[in-house]
Parts: sequence; structure tokens; C-alpha cells
Amino acid sequence: MLKRIASFFTFVMKHLLPDAYLFAIILTFIAMFLSLIFTDAGLVKVIVEWGNGVYGIAAFAFQMILILITGHALALTPFFKKILDSISDKATTSIKAGVIVSFFSAICCWINWGFGLIISGLLALEIAKKNKKVDFAYLIAAAYSGFVVWHQGLSGSVPLVIATAKHPQNFIEKSLNYTVPVSQSIFSSFNIIAAVIIILLLPLLYSLIHPDEKDVKSLSDESFKDVFNEKTHVEKPANPTIAERIEHSYIINMIFAACGVFYLINHFANKGFDLNLNIVIFMFFIAGVILHGKPVNYIRAINIAIKGAGGIALQFPLYGGIQGVLIGTGLAKVIAGWFVAISSPQTFYMLQFWAAGLINMFIPSGGGQWAAQGPITIEAAKTIGKDPVKSAMMVAWGDQWTNMIQPFWALPLLGLAKLSARDIMGYTTMTLILSGIVLTIFSLLIGVGVL
Repeated sequence: MLKRIASFFTFVMKHLLPDAYLFAIILTFIAMFLSLIFTDAGLVKVIVEWGNGVYGIAAFAFQMILILITGHALALTPFFKKILDSISDKATTSIKAGVIVSFFSAICCWINWGFGLIISGLLALEIAKKNKKVDFAYLIAAAYSGFVVWHQGLSGSVPLVIATAKHPQNFIEKSLNYTVPVSQSIFSSFNIIAAVIIILLLPLLYSLIHPDEKDVKSLSDESFKDVFNEKTHVEKPANPTIAERIEHSYIINMIFAACGVFYLINHFANKGFDLNLNIVIFMFFIAGVILHGKPVNYIRAINIAIKGAGGIALQFPLYGGIQGVLIGTGLAKVIAGWFVAISSPQTFYMLQFWAAGLINMFIPSGGGQWAAQGPITIEAAKTIGKDPVKSAMMVAWGDQWTNMIQPFWALPLLGLAKLSARDIMGYTTMTLILSGIVLTIFSLLIGVGVL
């Protein structure tokens, strides 16, 4: 039955879901239309806020590009390639492949979303190279499905923001005068248990929804050439010039890397377990420099990795514009307010989770969504007498949840695999349903005081 449902969603997505770029444009029109109806903003203000948002997200877009390409370059190191080669040998059937990729992806995305997305995609590609009896889109969908737990993990935007003193978006600190250590958010029992259950259920789901053998579409021979012919290791010439000696110098590379390691040690010694986007990018960067060995190898890896960033460069400004409309016109507060208005103390967390899932369709950036939904969520929690930390985590849960049908964050993975969103969204809709059931139940249990 689950396989039939997955096939149905695959058919629907392939025929109805437009390209991710056009999907963003359609969402832009919807956001503008809703703002004109449900807020006091006129057309001029809507257009102005949209334009401001397009340009106002440039710095964050560059951070996202850096976390993608440094994570990708790290995954291309010989160290990780050996790990992927070893794991892929065990994926001898479609079921084993789906189970292994989905579980591996979830674990890695919980550790860090950028690293998890890319390295799980590379694992899927490695399996596809060795086993042509496995459906390629199914493998990439399994790789993306692990992303459904990223905001419950170590790189979650919301828990890291509310743990950071004097952060401009730490609305708990601004409203209640304290910061929240990750022990109360990421490592809280309600969050950890929910994440573990989803991580364990994902492999079961993918063991049940793999396509029949007659419907399998493997990676084409031409795609094999495109994906696997690019090597990161550069051989040193027999008679190198001075410039080439420098490019192949392990000593220069390691001295430079040592500076980065010292900076990180000093950072964590002085600030504790303070993870933020810039530190994560820096960690990926230095780890990649070390594991690639020579400067020229890392340069080659970055040149390969940058090819997958086109979707972010093209579409992130569009989502910045949508974010500008929702925040600038007050539409995000209106939507969040609808859910607050119908909440009871028992259903408050669940409805905040659902509201976050809806808003994430328009603002797929976790940080951007928190900027829009965070203030109203924290104030509502104060008013209704609920825990602001749990309320903040409901925003995090909702943000990760509907990523399964919001193709934005799949773009790096799709670029790597040379697929379109419609190829995988039928499968990831099943992930949406599974994780939605788990997180809804947990948010209700929290609301009634069981957790």
C-alpha cells in the first residue's frame, strides 16, 4: 500500500510540480496577493518590501553558498571517499540501498545539514555507480529525506540563535532576559527522542516504498561520465616550476591549516560549545584544507563543488524577496496569529508547529523564518503561559518538516545528481507524512504535559 501511495505522489509531482525556480516565482505571487488581502499594505509597499528582501539577503545567501561548497569539498576528500566506497559495497539491493542512504543521511544531517546533504548525495551516487538495479531518483530522495531532522540537530538555526547572547534574533533574551543553552533545546529529552524515532523510522519507510523493478530508472552512462570523471587529486609535474612547487606544497598547506585549528581551539576555549554558521563554515574549510593535503587539490575540489551552488545563487534572492514581503507587510505575523487565535494550552505547541510548516513554504531559510515567526511565537507563549523554549523548537520542527515538499534545499543535491525536484518529491512527500505524524504526536504530548 505504501508503495502505491508513493507511486501516486511521484506521478502527481512529475506532472504538476513546476521547476524550482518557477515554484519560487509562484510563491512570490501568492505572498504578494495574500499581503494585499490580509494586511494594510498597498501594492507599492508590497513591491518595495519585496525588492528590499531580494537585495537584503545577499550576505546570508553567500553564507549558504559557502557552507554548501565547503561541505561538498570536504565530502570529496580521499578520507570520506573511502568511507563512502566501503558503505556503498553493502547496498546490494534496492531495499538495502534505500535503508542505508536514508539512515546515513539522517545521521549526517543531524550533525550538520550542509555536510549531510552533500555526503549523502555522494553516497547515493556511489551506490548508483555500482548497482544499476536501484532507481536513481529513489536514492536521491532517500538522501534528501535525512534533511527532515536537521533543525533538531547540532546546526539548527533556532536553537543556536537562542543560545547566543545579544544575537539580534534572540527573541527569548529580548523578551525574558535570558539565553537558552543547547542542553534545553537540541539535547532536551523531547527533541532527542523525537529525532531518534524519525531517524529509525526513515529506513523502514524507504524499505517499503522502493519502486518495482520494472519501474526502475538507473543513472545513465552519460551521467556517469559527467559525475564521476572529475578528480580532486592533481599530480605534481615531473619538472615543476616554483609556482607549481608552491601549489603542491604540503608544508605551506599545513602551516595555514594550523592557524585555522588554533583559531578554532581559541574560539571554543573562550566561548564554549558556540556553533554558528560562520564557525561551521570555517570548520568545514579548515578540515577540507587538511584532508585534501595540497593547496592545488583543495582548489580543484572547490571548483567542482561550486557547480552545485547555481540553484542557491539564482533562487535565494527570490526567497529573500518573499521573506521581505511576509515580514515587511506583517503577513507572517498575521498567519502566525491565526494559529495562536485557535490555540488552547493543550494544542498550542502543535499549532505553532503547523504554522511553522506553512510559513516555511514561503520562507525556507530557518533563520529567516525565525525572524518572521519568532517574536509572535514567544509573545504568544508568554500570554498563554507556555514554555518559550519548547515554542521556539516548534518553529524549528515546522521549518524542517515541510522542506520535504519545498524544493529549495534540495537544489544542491539535485544539482549534484542532475535531477529536477519533480523526480524526487513523490518519495519525499512520504517522508513529510511520516515525520508530520511523529512530530504532531510529540507536540500534542508536550502540550498535555507528558513530555
